[in-house]
Amino acid sequence: MLFLYAPIFVLIVFSFNSTNSRTVWSGFTFDWYKQLLHDEEILRSLYNTLAVSFLSAAIATVVGTFTAVGFYSMKKSIRAPLLYINNIPLINADIITGVGMCLLFVSLGSFLKFKLGFGTLLIAHITFNIPYVTLSVLPKLSQLDEHLVDAARDLGCTWFKAFFKVIIPEIMPGIINGALIAFTMSIDDFVISYFTAGSRVMTLSMKIFSMTRKRVSPKINALSTLLFLTVLLMLIIVNVREIRQEEKLKKQIKKLSNRKESVTK
Repeated sequence: MLFLYAPIFVLIVFSFNSTNSRTVWSGFTFDWYKQLLHDEEILRSLYNTLAVSFLSAAIATVVGTFTAVGFYSMKKSIRAPLLYINNIPLINADIITGVGMCLLFVSLGSFLKFKLGFGTLLIAHITFNIPYVTLSVLPKLSQLDEHLVDAARDLGCTWFKAFFKVIIPEIMPGIINGALIAFTMSIDDFVISYFTAGSRVMTLSMKIFSMTRKRVSPKINALSTLLFLTVLLMLIIVNVREIRQEEKLKKQIKKLSNRKESVTK
């Protein structure tokens, strides 16, 4: 743990150093953060990153939720191979996904007359985010009582109304977790973005990489610190939500068992 987090801790500390030195502490300052906020290229990269992350997370959440519902409704013999295909982007190397998408967009662009840019970057992020949402929603569907939908239909709900009135509220924790994970993965991605963004669009991770080619500026420390804290915050939110959901489920199970015991007595 020390080996993994010591470099990040040093980076955070020296983002407040008053000089350019990366080894000698000269005093505390917020100057590098101020310069960071006045750097137009970095702010443009931040805007691109947030735009892609929000849009891809939102679209992937909708598509991934309906995909999970579709998988849940299938027979096990059909669902199993499709789930394997869904999991390929999760275990596949980012470099393979990035190069493959780059070649696909370039070949399609020669026919459809478009170039790599924000659109291709967004499509790539949606593609690798959908499996995360699907795998977050599927466990909640497995916990869903199958008779709830039948009861809603018996009470006059159409399938469409029952889906939004019964199923969506029950699986909402999984949907929110999937959206948070998709947003976090999108902010953190570099390899796939590097191959699919082209030369006209740059994300924060790509900007940091380009800045490291020259002499490392303390602004990189400040930018990396903010990026690390953002991702850390998102992961904490996801984990806290999961812990609270497990505790809530345990309390519900305990209440049901107590009621059964009281009825039997």
